[in-house]
Amino acid sequence: MALRRAAGLLASRVLGTPSAGLECAAPYALQHLEGIPSSLQASTPATPSTEQVRHAGNLAVKQRIRAIKNIGKITKAMKMVAASKMKNAQIAVENSRGSVDPFLRLFGDHPAVTAPKTATVAVTSDKGLCGGLNSNISKYTRMMLQLNQSTGETVSEQTVASIGDKGRSQLTRTHGDIYTLSVMDAFKPINFAQASLIAEELLKQNPEAEVFRILYNKFVSAIAFKPTVATVMMPNVMERQATEPTGNKLDTYDMEVPAENKDALQDLAEFQLAMTLHNAMLENNCSEHASRMSAMENSTKSAGEMLSALTLSYNRKRQAAITTELTEIIAGASALEDQ
Repeated sequence: MALRRAAGLLASRVLGTPSAGLECAAPYALQHLEGIPSSLQASTPATPSTEQVRHAGNLAVKQRIRAIKNIGKITKAMKMVAASKMKNAQIAVENSRGSVDPFLRLFGDHPAVTAPKTATVAVTSDKGLCGGLNSNISKYTRMMLQLNQSTGETVSEQTVASIGDKGRSQLTRTHGDIYTLSVMDAFKPINFAQASLIAEELLKQNPEAEVFRILYNKFVSAIAFKPTVATVMMPNVMERQATEPTGNKLDTYDMEVPAENKDALQDLAEFQLAMTLHNAMLENNCSEHASRMSAMENSTKSAGEMLSALTLSYNRKRQAAITTELTEIIAGASALEDQ
């Protein structure tokens, strides 16, 4: 046992000198070693690797504690930012619902309507760290495309588009051959003019589509949202649905336009598409903030639990190291008494 080093360590404990400066405290300790036979004194000082191995475990745990503390601060800040954004987004969602409800009362909601050519639009977010918000929409979009195939429509008669970078990255891997449009950075800010431009581009890329299905997350509360499908029908499908028993109420209203104006229904359908897209983007944006707030809250709690466990482990290892050092010092003192 390196008695010289143990004495220096004891002196550093007494004088409060740094552990790295054991050589400075050694002369003080060596004053009490007079008369010790040279056979009991270490001929060479302990190598630095011995001390490093002893404290390597504590150093690694301390580094992890520091990293988890930083992560916890980041997730807590992200939670507060998401909560603030969600309040503003919730107001915009409630205002937009009043613009979409009249279309639902007039045309109804027909997610199972069939058409020779359809276009599916997945509304997702541009950023992650929001739980399963985007993966759910991608999953239901794939299910919707498979459902259309089972009703007799072929893959070539379907198209898919996405709003948000996350939807693009997930859907292009499986349906890149029918992918027609990708819109990114559409949520800064969200306004009706932007939704109108997206609707115009969708109609341009899908000129023969008779039904547009828009999938998005509908905001329910701060802890709940549900995947929703909004269906927008073109004029020929509107008229066909109006003649069915469970169809819309279009046949109960008189069109106050000249008989030769055949574009009235087309304009109405395009306006409905823009309004539905605007509402879907607002709903999904609010759901994104709510989901991110919940995810960051869970992450902050997990970071706190990990921090408590690591702090306990660090204290145990530190106490074990101190106990080992004290044992060595006591053993050295006992050896001196035996002389």
